[in-house]
Amino acid sequence: MKAIAITKVRIATENEIIPDGTVFVKDGKIVSVENHSFDDLEDWKVIDGHGQLLIPGMIDVHIHGANGYDMMDGSSRSIEEVSRVCAQTGCTSFLATSVTSSIEDLLGMIQSVKQVEGNEPGAHIVGIHLEGPYLNHKKKGMQNERYLRHPDIEEMKAILDEADPLVQMVTLAPELPGGMEMIEFLKEKGIVVAIAHSDITYEQAKEAFSLGASHVTHCFNAMSPIHHRSPGLVVAAFEEQKVSLQAIVDYVHLHPAIVRMMYRMVGFKRMVLITDALQAMGLGDGEYQFGGHDVQVVNGVAQLKDGTLASSTVTMNEALRKTVECGVPLWEAIMMATQVPAAVLDLPEKGRISPGADADLVLLNDHFDVRFTMVDGRFI
Repeated sequence: MKAIAITKVRIATENEIIPDGTVFVKDGKIVSVENHSFDDLEDWKVIDGHGQLLIPGMIDVHIHGANGYDMMDGSSRSIEEVSRVCAQTGCTSFLATSVTSSIEDLLGMIQSVKQVEGNEPGAHIVGIHLEGPYLNHKKKGMQNERYLRHPDIEEMKAILDEADPLVQMVTLAPELPGGMEMIEFLKEKGIVVAIAHSDITYEQAKEAFSLGASHVTHCFNAMSPIHHRSPGLVVAAFEEQKVSLQAIVDYVHLHPAIVRMMYRMVGFKRMVLITDALQAMGLGDGEYQFGGHDVQVVNGVAQLKDGTLASSTVTMNEALRKTVECGVPLWEAIMMATQVPAAVLDLPEKGRISPGADADLVLLNDHFDVRFTMVDGRFI
Protein backbone atom coordinates (compact mmCIF):
# COMPACT_ATOMS: atom_id res chain seq x y z
CA MET A 1 0.00 0.00 0.00
CA LYS A 2 1.32 3.42 -0.95
CA ALA A 3 1.94 6.06 1.64
CA ILE A 4 -0.73 8.76 1.71
CA ALA A 5 -0.53 12.48 1.06
CA ILE A 6 -3.58 14.49 2.08
CA THR A 7 -3.29 17.77 0.22
CA LYS A 8 -5.23 20.99 -0.39
CA VAL A 9 -6.55 21.08 3.16
CA ARG A 10 -6.70 23.54 6.00
CA ILE A 11 -4.68 21.87 8.75
CA ALA A 12 -5.25 22.33 12.47
CA THR A 13 -1.72 21.91 13.81
CA GLU A 14 -0.60 22.26 17.42
CA ASN A 15 -0.13 26.01 16.98
CA GLU A 16 -2.35 27.29 14.18
CA ILE A 17 -4.58 26.49 11.25
CA ILE A 18 -2.50 26.27 8.07
CA PRO A 19 -4.73 27.70 5.30
CA ASP A 20 -3.52 25.40 2.53
CA GLY A 21 -1.23 22.49 3.28
CA THR A 22 -0.37 18.81 2.99
CA VAL A 23 0.00 16.01 5.53
CA PHE A 24 2.12 12.98 4.64
CA VAL A 25 1.24 9.66 6.29
CA LYS A 26 3.24 6.43 6.29
CA ASP A 27 3.07 3.27 8.40
CA GLY A 28 0.35 4.71 10.61
CA LYS A 29 2.31 7.83 11.51
CA ILE A 30 2.44 11.43 10.34
CA VAL A 31 5.83 11.88 8.69
CA SER A 32 5.59 15.47 7.48
CA VAL A 33 3.33 18.53 7.56
CA GLU A 34 3.83 21.10 4.79
CA ASN A 35 2.29 24.57 4.49
CA HIS A 36 1.56 24.26 0.78
CA SER A 37 -0.28 21.91 -1.58
CA PHE A 38 0.92 19.49 -4.23
CA ASP A 39 -0.66 18.59 -7.58
CA ASP A 40 1.36 15.49 -8.35
CA LEU A 41 3.35 13.22 -6.07
CA GLU A 42 4.97 10.03 -7.28
CA ASP A 43 4.89 7.03 -4.94
CA TRP A 44 2.18 8.63 -2.81
CA LYS A 45 -1.56 8.00 -2.81
CA VAL A 46 -2.85 11.56 -3.10
CA ILE A 47 -6.09 12.58 -1.36
CA ASP A 48 -7.47 15.97 -2.47
CA GLY A 49 -9.16 17.64 0.50
CA HIS A 50 -10.74 20.40 -1.62
CA GLY A 51 -9.93 23.08 0.92
CA GLN A 52 -11.76 21.38 3.78
CA LEU A 53 -10.59 21.25 7.41
CA LEU A 54 -8.22 18.50 8.57
CA ILE A 55 -8.08 18.09 12.34
CA PRO A 56 -6.54 15.55 14.71
CA GLY A 57 -8.84 12.68 15.61
CA MET A 58 -11.04 13.80 18.49
CA ILE A 59 -10.81 12.07 21.88
CA ASP A 60 -13.93 11.43 23.96
CA VAL A 61 -13.08 10.76 27.61
CA HIS A 62 -16.73 10.20 28.55
CA ILE A 63 -19.09 8.06 26.45
CA HIS A 64 -21.50 5.29 27.50
CA GLY A 65 -23.01 3.99 24.28
CA ALA A 66 -24.14 4.62 20.71
CA ASN A 67 -26.40 3.34 17.94
CA GLY A 68 -28.58 1.32 20.32
CA TYR A 69 -25.68 -0.29 22.18
CA ASP A 70 -24.85 0.24 25.87
CA MET A 71 -21.30 -0.62 26.92
CA MET A 72 -22.57 -1.80 30.32
CA ASP A 73 -24.53 -4.69 28.80
CA GLY A 74 -21.63 -7.16 29.06
CA SER A 75 -21.37 -7.65 25.29
CA SER A 76 -18.21 -7.13 23.27
CA ARG A 77 -20.49 -6.29 20.32
CA SER A 78 -21.56 -3.12 22.13
CA ILE A 79 -17.96 -2.01 22.61
CA GLU A 80 -17.29 -2.64 18.92
CA GLU A 81 -20.34 -0.68 17.84
CA VAL A 82 -19.35 2.33 19.94
CA SER A 83 -15.91 2.16 18.34
CA ARG A 84 -17.49 2.22 14.87
CA VAL A 85 -19.88 5.07 15.58
CA CYS A 86 -17.18 7.13 17.26
CA ALA A 87 -15.07 6.91 14.11
CA GLN A 88 -18.04 7.92 11.96
CA THR A 89 -18.42 11.08 14.04
CA GLY A 90 -14.77 12.12 13.99
CA CYS A 91 -13.71 10.56 17.29
CA THR A 92 -10.66 8.30 16.96
CA SER A 93 -10.02 7.51 20.64
CA PHE A 94 -12.34 7.11 23.62
CA LEU A 95 -12.63 6.00 27.22
CA ALA A 96 -15.27 3.31 27.64
CA THR A 97 -17.33 4.78 30.47
CA SER A 98 -19.27 2.87 33.10
CA VAL A 99 -22.26 3.89 35.19
CA THR A 100 -22.98 2.98 38.80
CA SER A 101 -23.86 -0.70 38.92
CA SER A 102 -23.34 -3.94 40.77
CA ILE A 103 -19.74 -5.12 40.94
CA GLU A 104 -20.71 -8.07 38.74
CA ASP A 105 -22.01 -5.82 35.95
CA LEU A 106 -18.97 -3.57 36.19
CA LEU A 107 -16.57 -6.51 35.92
CA GLY A 108 -18.58 -7.77 32.96
CA MET A 109 -18.14 -4.43 31.23
CA ILE A 110 -14.41 -4.53 31.91
CA GLN A 111 -14.17 -8.01 30.41
CA SER A 112 -15.98 -6.85 27.27
CA VAL A 113 -13.60 -3.93 26.86
CA LYS A 114 -10.60 -6.21 27.26
CA GLN A 115 -11.93 -8.52 24.53
CA VAL A 116 -12.15 -5.65 22.03
CA GLU A 117 -9.19 -3.47 23.04
CA GLY A 118 -6.46 -3.79 20.43
CA ASN A 119 -8.87 -5.08 17.77
CA GLU A 120 -11.28 -2.17 17.49
CA PRO A 121 -13.12 -1.75 14.17
CA GLY A 122 -13.04 2.03 14.47
CA ALA A 123 -11.89 4.36 17.20
CA HIS A 124 -9.24 3.18 19.65
CA ILE A 125 -10.12 2.31 23.23
CA VAL A 126 -7.54 4.24 25.25
CA GLY A 127 -8.88 3.13 28.60
CA ILE A 128 -11.86 2.92 30.92
CA HIS A 129 -13.54 5.74 32.80
CA LEU A 130 -15.30 4.59 35.96
CA GLU A 131 -18.18 6.99 36.62
CA GLY A 132 -19.16 5.73 40.02
CA PRO A 133 -20.09 3.87 42.11
CA TYR A 134 -18.65 6.19 44.76
CA LEU A 135 -21.08 9.06 44.19
CA ASN A 136 -23.29 11.17 46.43
CA HIS A 137 -26.99 10.24 46.33
CA LYS A 138 -27.87 13.94 46.75
CA LYS A 139 -26.41 14.62 43.29
CA LYS A 140 -26.97 11.22 41.74
CA GLY A 141 -28.59 12.48 38.53
CA MET A 142 -29.41 9.36 36.51
CA GLN A 143 -27.02 7.15 38.47
CA ASN A 144 -28.80 4.17 40.02
CA GLU A 145 -29.19 4.91 43.74
CA ARG A 146 -29.49 1.20 44.48
CA TYR A 147 -25.77 0.71 43.79
CA LEU A 148 -24.30 3.94 45.16
CA ARG A 149 -21.83 3.29 47.92
CA HIS A 150 -18.96 4.82 49.87
CA PRO A 151 -15.40 4.58 48.53
CA ASP A 152 -13.88 1.19 49.27
CA ILE A 153 -10.18 0.80 48.53
CA GLU A 154 -10.29 -2.99 48.78
CA GLU A 155 -13.09 -3.11 46.22
CA MET A 156 -11.17 -0.70 43.99
CA LYS A 157 -8.10 -2.91 44.22
CA ALA A 158 -10.18 -5.83 42.94
CA ILE A 159 -11.53 -3.71 40.08
CA LEU A 160 -8.06 -2.54 39.10
CA ASP A 161 -6.72 -6.10 39.27
CA GLU A 162 -9.41 -7.12 36.77
CA ALA A 163 -8.96 -4.09 34.51
CA ASP A 164 -5.22 -3.44 34.76
CA PRO A 165 -4.02 -1.24 33.14
CA LEU A 166 -7.17 0.00 31.43
CA VAL A 167 -8.66 2.25 34.13
CA GLN A 168 -7.50 5.75 33.27
CA MET A 169 -10.11 7.92 35.00
CA VAL A 170 -12.39 7.59 38.02
CA THR A 171 -15.21 10.00 38.85
CA LEU A 172 -16.15 10.11 42.54
CA ALA A 173 -17.56 12.30 45.31
CA PRO A 174 -14.65 13.10 47.65
CA GLU A 175 -16.87 14.25 50.52
CA LEU A 176 -18.09 10.70 51.11
CA PRO A 177 -16.41 8.72 53.92
CA GLY A 178 -13.12 7.43 52.54
CA GLY A 179 -13.24 9.75 49.53
CA MET A 180 -10.08 11.70 50.25
CA GLU A 181 -8.17 8.48 50.93
CA MET A 182 -9.43 7.10 47.60
CA ILE A 183 -8.08 10.15 45.80
CA GLU A 184 -4.62 9.53 47.23
CA PHE A 185 -4.80 5.83 46.37
CA LEU A 186 -5.82 6.46 42.76
CA LYS A 187 -3.32 9.28 42.32
CA GLU A 188 -0.50 6.93 43.35
CA LYS A 189 -1.70 4.55 40.62
CA GLY A 190 -1.43 7.29 37.99
CA ILE A 191 -5.20 7.39 37.46
CA VAL A 192 -6.95 10.70 36.69
CA VAL A 193 -9.28 11.51 39.59
CA ALA A 194 -12.38 13.46 38.57
CA ILE A 195 -15.12 14.96 40.73
CA ALA A 196 -18.87 15.00 39.99
CA HIS A 197 -22.17 13.70 41.31
CA SER A 198 -20.94 15.48 44.39
CA ASP A 199 -22.29 17.87 47.03
CA ILE A 200 -18.76 18.91 47.94
CA THR A 201 -18.10 22.32 49.47
CA TYR A 202 -15.54 24.81 48.20
CA GLU A 203 -13.22 24.00 51.09
CA GLN A 204 -13.54 20.25 50.61
CA ALA A 205 -12.90 20.64 46.89
CA LYS A 206 -9.72 22.56 47.60
CA GLU A 207 -8.58 19.71 49.83
CA ALA A 208 -9.43 17.16 47.15
CA PHE A 209 -7.41 19.06 44.56
CA SER A 210 -4.48 19.34 46.94
CA LEU A 211 -4.53 15.53 47.35
CA GLY A 212 -4.47 14.88 43.60
CA ALA A 213 -7.92 15.27 42.06
CA SER A 214 -7.35 17.09 38.77
CA HIS A 215 -10.52 16.91 36.68
CA VAL A 216 -14.22 17.79 36.86
CA THR A 217 -16.73 15.55 35.10
CA HIS A 218 -19.55 17.26 33.12
CA CYS A 219 -18.92 20.60 34.81
CA PHE A 220 -21.99 22.33 36.31
CA ASN A 221 -24.03 19.13 36.04
CA ALA A 222 -24.60 16.88 39.08
CA MET A 223 -22.96 19.31 41.50
CA SER A 224 -24.00 22.30 43.58
CA PRO A 225 -24.51 25.54 41.64
CA ILE A 226 -22.36 28.59 42.29
CA HIS A 227 -23.66 30.62 45.23
CA HIS A 228 -22.14 33.88 46.43
CA ARG A 229 -21.77 32.57 50.00
CA SER A 230 -21.12 28.95 49.07
CA PRO A 231 -19.02 28.91 45.87
CA GLY A 232 -18.72 25.12 45.71
CA LEU A 233 -16.85 22.82 43.36
CA VAL A 234 -17.04 24.87 40.17
CA VAL A 235 -15.41 27.98 41.63
CA ALA A 236 -12.77 25.88 43.41
CA ALA A 237 -11.96 24.18 40.10
CA PHE A 238 -11.82 27.48 38.21
CA GLU A 239 -9.14 28.66 40.65
CA GLU A 240 -6.94 25.60 40.26
CA GLN A 241 -4.67 25.98 37.22
CA LYS A 242 -3.95 22.25 37.02
CA VAL A 243 -7.61 21.22 36.98
CA SER A 244 -9.35 20.48 33.68
CA LEU A 245 -13.12 20.54 33.19
CA GLN A 246 -15.42 18.53 30.94
CA ALA A 247 -18.09 20.36 28.96
CA ILE A 248 -21.16 18.80 27.31
CA VAL A 249 -21.83 21.38 24.63
CA ASP A 250 -25.23 20.29 23.38
CA TYR A 251 -27.23 23.43 24.33
CA VAL A 252 -29.05 21.26 26.90
CA HIS A 253 -26.55 20.49 29.65
CA LEU A 254 -24.91 23.91 29.32
CA HIS A 255 -26.40 27.18 28.11
CA PRO A 256 -24.17 28.83 25.47
CA ALA A 257 -23.53 31.70 27.89
CA ILE A 258 -22.12 29.21 30.41
CA VAL A 259 -19.84 27.74 27.74
CA ARG A 260 -18.58 31.24 26.99
CA MET A 261 -18.09 31.93 30.71
CA MET A 262 -16.10 28.72 31.18
CA TYR A 263 -13.94 29.63 28.20
CA ARG A 264 -13.27 33.13 29.53
CA MET A 265 -12.57 31.88 33.05
CA VAL A 266 -10.26 28.94 32.37
CA GLY A 267 -9.25 29.14 28.70
CA PHE A 268 -9.22 26.41 26.10
CA LYS A 269 -6.25 24.57 27.63
CA ARG A 270 -8.40 23.42 30.56
CA MET A 271 -11.66 22.59 28.76
CA VAL A 272 -12.40 19.09 27.46
CA LEU A 273 -15.29 18.53 25.07
CA ILE A 274 -17.19 15.29 25.72
CA THR A 275 -20.38 13.61 24.56
CA ASP A 276 -21.46 11.71 27.71
CA ALA A 277 -23.57 9.91 25.11
CA LEU A 278 -25.92 7.03 25.77
CA GLN A 279 -27.04 4.44 23.23
CA ALA A 280 -29.47 6.91 21.63
CA MET A 281 -26.54 8.65 19.95
CA GLY A 282 -26.92 7.93 16.27
CA LEU A 283 -30.55 6.79 16.59
CA GLY A 284 -32.45 9.78 17.91
CA ASP A 285 -35.78 9.98 19.69
CA GLY A 286 -37.30 6.94 21.34
CA GLU A 287 -37.36 4.92 24.55
CA TYR A 288 -34.23 3.32 25.96
CA GLN A 289 -32.88 1.49 29.00
CA PHE A 290 -29.85 3.13 30.60
CA GLY A 291 -28.30 2.58 34.00
CA GLY A 292 -31.30 0.56 35.11
CA HIS A 293 -33.74 3.34 34.20
CA ASP A 294 -36.33 3.95 31.52
CA VAL A 295 -35.06 6.86 29.44
CA GLN A 296 -37.07 8.82 26.92
CA VAL A 297 -35.38 10.87 24.22
CA VAL A 298 -37.49 13.69 22.77
CA ASN A 299 -36.02 16.19 20.32
CA GLY A 300 -32.59 14.78 21.10
CA VAL A 301 -32.91 15.36 24.88
CA ALA A 302 -32.58 12.24 27.07
CA GLN A 303 -34.52 12.31 30.35
CA LEU A 304 -35.85 10.08 33.08
CA LYS A 305 -39.58 10.13 33.77
CA ASP A 306 -39.06 12.79 36.47
CA GLY A 307 -37.29 15.10 34.02
CA THR A 308 -33.74 14.34 35.19
CA LEU A 309 -31.25 14.61 32.35
CA ALA A 310 -29.90 11.18 31.46
CA SER A 311 -26.74 11.56 29.44
CA SER A 312 -26.75 13.14 25.98
CA THR A 313 -27.13 12.31 22.31
CA VAL A 314 -24.56 14.79 20.97
CA THR A 315 -21.63 13.58 18.85
CA MET A 316 -18.11 14.94 19.00
CA ASN A 317 -18.35 16.71 15.63
CA GLU A 318 -21.65 18.29 16.73
CA ALA A 319 -20.12 19.35 20.05
CA LEU A 320 -17.24 20.96 18.15
CA ARG A 321 -19.64 22.83 15.87
CA LYS A 322 -21.77 24.06 18.77
CA THR A 323 -18.69 25.21 20.69
CA VAL A 324 -17.67 27.37 17.74
CA GLU A 325 -21.25 28.64 17.49
CA CYS A 326 -20.97 29.68 21.16
CA GLY A 327 -18.18 32.05 20.15
CA VAL A 328 -15.04 30.02 20.88
CA PRO A 329 -12.42 30.51 18.13
CA LEU A 330 -12.22 27.52 15.80
CA TRP A 331 -8.62 26.50 16.52
CA GLU A 332 -9.13 26.67 20.27
CA ALA A 333 -12.36 24.65 20.06
CA ILE A 334 -10.50 21.99 18.07
CA MET A 335 -7.85 21.81 20.79
CA MET A 336 -10.58 21.23 23.41
CA ALA A 337 -11.58 18.09 21.53
CA THR A 338 -8.09 16.86 20.66
CA GLN A 339 -4.92 18.19 22.26
CA VAL A 340 -6.40 18.91 25.70
CA PRO A 341 -7.95 15.46 26.32
CA ALA A 342 -4.74 13.90 24.98
CA ALA A 343 -2.81 15.84 27.60
CA VAL A 344 -5.26 14.88 30.37
CA LEU A 345 -4.77 11.19 29.51
CA ASP A 346 -1.02 11.56 28.83
CA LEU A 347 -1.26 10.45 25.19
CA PRO A 348 1.61 12.39 23.56
CA GLU A 349 1.22 10.70 20.15
CA LYS A 350 -2.47 11.59 19.84
CA GLY A 351 -4.47 14.79 19.54
CA ARG A 352 -2.00 16.59 17.28
CA ILE A 353 -0.98 16.89 13.66
CA SER A 354 2.79 16.91 13.69
CA PRO A 355 5.62 14.59 12.60
CA GLY A 356 5.79 11.46 14.73
CA ALA A 357 2.19 11.61 15.91
CA ASP A 358 -0.29 8.84 15.23
CA ALA A 359 -2.08 9.29 11.91
CA ASP A 360 -5.49 9.74 13.53
CA LEU A 361 -7.07 12.35 11.28
CA VAL A 362 -10.52 13.70 10.46
CA LEU A 363 -11.64 15.77 7.48
CA LEU A 364 -14.58 18.10 8.15
CA ASN A 365 -16.57 20.25 5.76
CA ASP A 366 -17.77 23.76 6.56
CA HIS A 367 -20.78 22.34 8.44
CA PHE A 368 -18.54 20.07 10.56
CA ASP A 369 -19.84 16.97 8.80
CA VAL A 370 -17.25 14.19 8.73
CA ARG A 371 -15.92 13.56 5.22
CA PHE A 372 -13.46 10.87 6.31
CA THR A 373 -11.86 9.47 9.44
CA MET A 374 -8.40 7.93 9.51
CA VAL A 375 -7.16 5.80 12.41
CA ASP A 376 -3.50 4.75 12.44
CA GLY A 377 -3.26 5.70 8.77
CA ARG A 378 -6.30 3.57 7.78
CA PHE A 379 -9.48 5.09 6.41
CA ILE A 380 -12.47 3.99 8.49
